[in-house]
Amino acid sequence: MDNNNPILKKLNFLSDAELQEEVFENAQFLSVNKGDVIVKEGQYVKFLPIVLEGTIRVYQQKEDREILLYHVRAEETCTMSLAAAYFNNKSSSHGVAIEPTEMLVFPSEMITKWQLKYPSWNKYVMRMFRSRYDELINSFEQIAFEHINVRVLEYLRKKCETEAKNTIHISHQNLAHDLGTTRVVVSRILKQFEREKKIKLFRGAIQLL
Repeated sequence: MDNNNPILKKLNFLSDAELQEEVFENAQFLSVNKGDVIVKEGQYVKFLPIVLEGTIRVYQQKEDREILLYHVRAEETCTMSLAAAYFNNKSSSHGVAIEPTEMLVFPSEMITKWQLKYPSWNKYVMRMFRSRYDELINSFEQIAFEHINVRVLEYLRKKCETEAKNTIHISHQNLAHDLGTTRVVVSRILKQFEREKKIKLFRGAIQLL
């Protein structure tokens, strides 16, 4: 195995070198564009992705609303897909790339094989489940206990912090989807924030002041 392979190097977060090589050997490299669908709700999951670069948005859709569950970023995998693949169930969520994304995609049957063979794989999977659990609990607490105005402003602050800039490109509709509310509610709150000089609105973008 070529240790100078740039893709293999990106698997260093898997602590076992033998596991890294086996993942690399059994996976297909996949590059997708923003907006590409990775998995649909109701689809049987026969593969599992590990993201190398980019971000996948995982969400559920009920009628005209979307509920953001979590984002899958570099060095992470989708735990919803992991659970569906492991138990041969249908996916309970959608997964869509929100920016150009590179990933390794491997057959679902490898999950059980690596579980029995590599303790490091088990640790990785449990770390993913714990991380998603914490994210879902945090989302539940925000929805249950925090006013939507607070949630909108906190979302914008975290987004700016993550992207290391004070202007983010997002539509009112997409912001509403991520917060599990309606575009009308989000637009009203953003207009209020603009009057209070907390933000400045542009077409398709929001600047945090």
